[in-house]
Amino acid sequence: MIYTVTFNPSLDYIVAVDDFQLGLTNRTSSELILPGGKGINVSTLLMNLGIESTALGFMAGFTGDEIVRELQEMGVKSDFIRIDEGISRINLKLKSIDGTEINGSGPAISADKVEQLMVQLDALGEGDVLFLAGSIPSSMPDDMYRRIMARLEGKGVMIVVDATKDLLLNVLEYHPFLIKPNNHELGDIFGVELKTREEVVPYGKKLQEMGARNVLISMAGEGAVLIAEDRQVFDKPAPKGHLVNAVGAGDSMVAGFMAGWMDKQDYEHAFCMGIASGSASAFSEYLATKSEIEAIYKQVRVED
Repeated sequence: MIYTVTFNPSLDYIVAVDDFQLGLTNRTSSELILPGGKGINVSTLLMNLGIESTALGFMAGFTGDEIVRELQEMGVKSDFIRIDEGISRINLKLKSIDGTEINGSGPAISADKVEQLMVQLDALGEGDVLFLAGSIPSSMPDDMYRRIMARLEGKGVMIVVDATKDLLLNVLEYHPFLIKPNNHELGDIFGVELKTREEVVPYGKKLQEMGARNVLISMAGEGAVLIAEDRQVFDKPAPKGHLVNAVGAGDSMVAGFMAGWMDKQDYEHAFCMGIASGSASAFSEYLATKSEIEAIYKQVRVED
């Protein structure tokens, strides 16, 4: 079974406003409300590929109810823990002003609710896959990923971690199956600037030496690099296409990679599925469909 964890899920209110002006009443030209959060994005992309997963995490209030309802309507299973006070956050995303967002803070999560999540995760075992992605809410311990991996150590769970700096470095001793820094995050860890696919390879290998089994490095328009557990190194340029929405592209990449790996246990296939999924989502209004991913996979796949 595949599980994703989203500690602080959201309702994303995605709006376009033509000719936005500060200090005046502006009206939307389009609007969309979707469940959001990195783990939820992974579950959604997997669902689009026909792969079942269960979204875990915390929800609160009427917004939490709506997140669960929308996921159910989309066909994504969830088993969120209800927080009694506060509401799940609403994130406002202004499409017409590139990169402009106003994100809510979400509910405070108590220690007993954290333990409830840990008990849920105790049920995972050999062959299960767990995605840990995104930041940790300020009300939770900042070593949460490390605690989860320590608790699951030796149980045969394949864990994917998509996080930054200390959150990522703190889990490497527990040998996550896959980590996915981008080139900027990788450079930040080692205090260097990394611009080309060739430059990221030695630093990706350092993370592997520190404990990661597979290191997938996303590089936006430059493409991506995979440093695989079997010592193979793959790199490919970004597929050609028009960038529509970069939100969720990284989540789509890790979801696509794992979908490819579970399908064939072949690193090149998994890498190409990761690139195709991430790019297809970047070229789409929302997370990519199976047909969109398949079309780009044909572009990136090098046939033997």
